[in-house]
Amino acid sequence: MDALFHFLGSYWWLLLVFGGAIGSGFSALGSWTSKQQKLRHKRKLELIEAKARAKSLTASTDPAAIEKADAADRARRIQRLMDTHDEVSRRWLDYELDAAKLIAFPTMSDGRDPHTGAFLRAKKVADSLRPDSANERVDAETYAEYRDAVHDFEVAFDVAEQEARRVRASGFTEAERQRLDRAQHMLNVAVDQSATAAERQTAYRRVREELDGLIVISNAADEELRRRIAGHLER
Repeated sequence: MDALFHFLGSYWWLLLVFGGAIGSGFSALGSWTSKQQKLRHKRKLELIEAKARAKSLTASTDPAAIEKADAADRARRIQRLMDTHDEVSRRWLDYELDAAKLIAFPTMSDGRDPHTGAFLRAKKVADSLRPDSANERVDAETYAEYRDAVHDFEVAFDVAEQEARRVRASGFTEAERQRLDRAQHMLNVAVDQSATAAERQTAYRRVREELDGLIVISNAADEELRRRIAGHLER
């Protein structure tokens, strides 16, 4: 102890130099300790709540109540899958019903493209496994199959879309890309409200001519395009 007091008496000025840093260190340590305590308290509360929920479920011996709770939970999980299924289908229809998007990203309409082909196969599987409603009773195996199919469907679409946006029309020759450009220009005229009826009708025919043999415009996309043109003409 005498040696310690002698050291402090000789080097008391070090406290002036490093006192702030030492204080900051203790302050940071105190803050960290406080956060850890709060985290442990939060986890303790979560554990208590989880035990309480488990106890309430265990305490219920009414078979009808248990069956009703299981059915509601199953319906919620199936509904989430069906919502994801619908969202991916909607994103796909954005291409199927929009001729401009098909021209800009032609591989999205080409089943020969490996990525688009994989997506269309995944869509077929997911559609075939889709329940009629979220309340339909399905066994665990059927649910797992549908869950995996929806996941594959979503991933396959993301991959096909990313690839389509990456390559765009790079797989076409220069002459074919020029035809696509002309088709895009004519499409803009076809839906332009400031153009005359004759100009819009002529532009629509030119779109079909330029795309013939390059891109297959689905019946739905063609009907949507006709509807847009007819709507403009009526207005």
